[in-house]
Amino acid sequence: MVTHAEAVIWADGLTKTFRGRRSTGVEAVSGLSLSVGAGERVAYIGPNGAGKSTSIKMLTGILHPTTGRAEVLGHVPWTQRRALTRRIGTLFGQRSQLWFELTPRQSYRMLAAIYRLDEGAEERRLAELGGLLDASDLFDMPVRSLSLGQRMRCELAACLLHDPQIVFLDEPTIGLDLLAKQRFRQLLVRLNEEKGTTVFLTSHDVADIEHVAQRVIVINHGQVIYDNTVASMRRSLLATKLVEVTFDRPPDNLEMAGVTVVTADATSLRLAVDTTITPVRKVVDVLLERADIGDLSIVDPPLEQVIANIYEQAARP
Repeated sequence: MVTHAEAVIWADGLTKTFRGRRSTGVEAVSGLSLSVGAGERVAYIGPNGAGKSTSIKMLTGILHPTTGRAEVLGHVPWTQRRALTRRIGTLFGQRSQLWFELTPRQSYRMLAAIYRLDEGAEERRLAELGGLLDASDLFDMPVRSLSLGQRMRCELAACLLHDPQIVFLDEPTIGLDLLAKQRFRQLLVRLNEEKGTTVFLTSHDVADIEHVAQRVIVINHGQVIYDNTVASMRRSLLATKLVEVTFDRPPDNLEMAGVTVVTADATSLRLAVDTTITPVRKVVDVLLERADIGDLSIVDPPLEQVIANIYEQAARP
């Protein structure tokens, strides 16, 4: 457990209640307490309405809490927001920092002025980021001409322009295709390993969590209900894989320990495989041996199911 003195992100009893003119108020975050150490890669997850975005907005100084305390890099976010902004980066998957009709480099010039980077520092930083993100050839193309995956690399460069110590990422891979997601995840890990940047990530994609994060914090109704390493989560909650297969000739027999048929028809099967009992590779080998396979895919269970399992565990006495 990271102590208050060691933490670069620390919260104690954070609460946020939104009050309307005719209502008693809606409590979006209720008594949130957490701590994150320098250089950690943390996935911060929960269902829609759990309080993720609201708590991130408090930790970045956008919102004032109703009650509670927090410090990010030694700053109180909502009273020292200007000083904090120079040391953190934010990236929201559905909100752009780039001007659509300009090139990324033109947008970076304006952002550099906001962060008071001189021209030499800006050029050196962009050269470094271009190499790190494999995006140098994209900086002089109009943003409107970029694919979503290309634009998100340029968005990440905008987030990192002032060399922040922490990056807060809210659903950064939303809408990206499979290859673009893989590349983006690799960039985040590389950024962390080469620069020591702390990564605080929200996502609804299990693969984002497995491939980027080292630690998982799950919240519900604005409270932490689970805090553990990804390795522990993988052993206890991500042990089930889903195998989806279509075929011309169905398999003769699929009775294997740890394998459950979820759905089946004349041309397809969906299997749930408990990998602690039978490895996925063995299941695939059996399928290839016993059926004429047209297509086969292996997927993680939906994050909603993983979170539901965590909620069930938290509710047990």
